[in-house]
Amino acid sequence: MDAASFGMANAVTATTSDVNSGYWNPAGLIHLEDNQVSAMHANYFANIATYNYVAGAMPIDRRSAVGFSVIRFGVDDILNTTQLIDEQGNIDYNRISLFSTADYAFTLSYARSLPLEGFSYGVNAKIIRRVIGDFANAWGFGFDAGIQFQKNSWYFGVMARDITTTYNTWTFDDSELATIQNAIEGQNQSMPETSEITLPKLQIGIARKTAITRDFDLNTSLNLDMRFAQTNDVISSGTLSATPAFGFEVGYVNLVYLRGGVGNFQNLEQLGGNGTELGFQPNFGVGFKYKGIQIDYALTDIGDQSLALYSNVFSLKLDWSIFR
Repeated sequence: MDAASFGMANAVTATTSDVNSGYWNPAGLIHLEDNQVSAMHANYFANIATYNYVAGAMPIDRRSAVGFSVIRFGVDDILNTTQLIDEQGNIDYNRISLFSTADYAFTLSYARSLPLEGFSYGVNAKIIRRVIGDFANAWGFGFDAGIQFQKNSWYFGVMARDITTTYNTWTFDDSELATIQNAIEGQNQSMPETSEITLPKLQIGIARKTAITRDFDLNTSLNLDMRFAQTNDVISSGTLSATPAFGFEVGYVNLVYLRGGVGNFQNLEQLGGNGTELGFQPNFGVGFKYKGIQIDYALTDIGDQSLALYSNVFSLKLDWSIFR
């Protein structure tokens, strides 16, 4: 979430400290000084998919804070050609309809500082809603937990996603499924599985913030994103896979920000079985902040850099103090 984090290759587990912490590490919500709202819009895959996000957070007292966010990732206006051919075998383009497929996430976050100086923790409770036109839909739920620690100019963070394993339970429209069950012999003959799970993931971050001059400051951050399964991450075994991410942010008098980062290192299979190559995701971003209004932009490659599938991400953040 948010273009500022995208610009730093998502290496913000240790430093996130605003309304968007509900996604990156809910422990960061404890640093809120006032109510905040945030919104983001992004187009993925040459505008095929849209990614939208809105969030709000507020401090409860000096030691605790709460937040709420809504996410939608969807592909709209998909051509439904299952009825393209009528009963007489004729192609009738008037029988084509449109449908959308979308994933929604509703997250409630809570953060609290610990008695130990510099420590804070946070938890997320989330509800997942997935819809594929009239064909199928699902409900799910899950939990996240995070912790942060700050000592002088050093920052540390741990974020455990889907700690109880996130479950989604699907229901299918029998009549819609029947229209495609016999379209191709050997395919879609049986009802799909009704249960889907998301395995836990772990993110560990370390960062350091330093003053370059009186006007400039520098934030450098390193993340290690781990999954408990064998993947094509650059570090991979039968039980654990991990990929690093590095990001930086240069700020000028808390007004203008320049960001960059690289992450998502993957061992990519070459076509024709000619071995593997190392793929990665570069990121670049800028931000502007003035009197509680912050606008951020990121140019990010959402996959292997050789595909050049760059996406433009914009986000807006408001401190509630501007309305007081």
